[in-house]
Amino acid sequence: MRFTSRIAALLGPWILAACASSVAVIGGTYYATQYDFAEFFAATDGRNFQVILVGNPFPNMDPNTVARELLPVMQAAKPRPALTFTYDAPVERPRPYYRLVLVFDSAPDLGSYAVCNGETRIRGHQPGVLYLFAVYCRNELALSEATAWVQASSPSDPRVDRFFRELFQVVFSDSQAYRPLNPRRTP
Repeated sequence: MRFTSRIAALLGPWILAACASSVAVIGGTYYATQYDFAEFFAATDGRNFQVILVGNPFPNMDPNTVARELLPVMQAAKPRPALTFTYDAPVERPRPYYRLVLVFDSAPDLGSYAVCNGETRIRGHQPGVLYLFAVYCRNELALSEATAWVQASSPSDPRVDRFFRELFQVVFSDSQAYRPLNPRRTP
């Protein structure tokens, strides 16, 4: 028993470091008071949902190849509604216009409202790290946002799949805490 605990004590920090390098780090979350998962669900269930990519998380690869390889990864990690991610812009801009903007290697001073209004800026890329600023927009309003990063070498890296699964749970949270207040409801 004593030998086992000694091995665990020696290997514990190494195992934790190995696990930490393969897991996404998500932070910088924000939800507008208008954010409502039920609205997101109703707007996207059974429909196409536009994703706008800005930047290239893997500069050693062609950006079109990266986009093509990321789409099925995001689709497999999609949030709960039966939506289909697409890069295609709608023929006519719908009102309300829902979309997800993914800014890879975003500038540190870039805000979500600027992103929803079409402004994006990127910074230099750190090799081996996928850094992302994700913003869920309705028209010009940022409904939710999160920043995230993970160590990854390509779109097919298994860590990228887990990264998007974790990220989408945050950006499209169905937590009761983010439900808008309805004055007609009684506690």
